[in-house]
Amino acid sequence: MPAYLLGQIAVHNESLWQEYLAGVARSLEPFEAHVLFRGKKVADLAGNNPRELAVVIEFKDQLDLNNWFNSDLYQSIISTRDAAADVVITSYNT
Repeated sequence: MPAYLLGQIAVHNESLWQEYLAGVARSLEPFEAHVLFRGKKVADLAGNNPRELAVVIEFKDQLDLNNWFNSDLYQSIISTRDAAADVVITSYNT
């Protein structure tokens, strides 16, 4: 069953964010994960979410999602992510 990652992002250092995105792309390749959506918020229709960006990534299953998140390559770029942005990452399945 596919698993989905939702990332909600407020960037505060664009150059570090671009460095992080390049690392994420490399880290996803071994897992054959696909970015389904990446976009910028237009409006909060209910509630207040301070994060301006969102991404949805599809993985084959929850095991692959977890293995990607815990992979050495992804773990090695977390400090860059944290320096670049305020990020909430949540996993979902259907």
